[in-house]
Amino acid sequence: MWIAFLAFGAAFLLILTAGILMFYRSNTDRRLSQFVGSQGQAAVLAGMAGESPAVARIEKLLHPFQGMLPRSAKEVSNLRMMLARGGYREARHVNAYYASKVLAPAALCLVTAASGSFGLTPIFAYVGAIGLGFLVPDFWLGRLITRRQTNIRLGLPEALDLLVVCVEAGLSLDKAILRTAEEMRNSQPAIADELGLISLEQRAGRPRAEAWNECAKRTQVDTIRSLAALIIQADRFGTSVGKALRAHADSLRTRRRQDVEEQAAKTTVKLVFPLVLLIFPSLFVVTLGPSMIVMFEAFQEYFV
Repeated sequence: MWIAFLAFGAAFLLILTAGILMFYRSNTDRRLSQFVGSQGQAAVLAGMAGESPAVARIEKLLHPFQGMLPRSAKEVSNLRMMLARGGYREARHVNAYYASKVLAPAALCLVTAASGSFGLTPIFAYVGAIGLGFLVPDFWLGRLITRRQTNIRLGLPEALDLLVVCVEAGLSLDKAILRTAEEMRNSQPAIADELGLISLEQRAGRPRAEAWNECAKRTQVDTIRSLAALIIQADRFGTSVGKALRAHADSLRTRRRQDVEEQAAKTTVKLVFPLVLLIFPSLFVVTLGPSMIVMFEAFQEYFV
């Protein structure tokens, strides 16, 4: 019984930690974002807001598990890049990731021991639980990155339309980026976050080309990479940014429509496997079953 309680406690702590890191946002952070949203500086102060007591308690509980796994500078650097690609840029996210690498295998081992599902080979069950628990944070982070990249790819045409409207209204490109990040913070938070970071880097003195190249490197999205190249070329050769952005937005929508048509064309091929494996056997049973029964009875009477 106590093993079941320990397993439940470890699983609850792991789920609570992941939920707080993913969905929690303090009231102070929300008020600061609303206050400075009109000035386009919500992305600056979002990471400067004080931590809530709940997050501080969770970090205190996770602190003993953070240093159990060895770390190298290269591994931490790669992990920071992956977490930033998923939208997490603070140092506590790195610590939470390493703590989850310890808590997830322990929780799965406790669940395995409590359920008694290992049968006659408990060693293989425990090894499988440890290996699966060690890979769960990687799978979770990979899904976060994929989902965020998809949101950026889908929200980019809308951002480009708003950029075109701002530029044609008389704003400079930097002000247009800031305004777009402000307006799209609720509808497309991923692309608004990246545009806000670009604006902050330019305010800090980074050249526009380097800021956009860093954004393309950080997100690893092909449309962002092509947009960065487009803006750099327009800035270098002095061409109209508004016309270039409008043409790029049209090309992105055309590409999205072509991708949808391609997926629709692949549907017929993908339907072959369920048709052959699931539908055709049932049809054969319904159509040929009665005749096979009649033939079997006829041959049985003949041989008898």
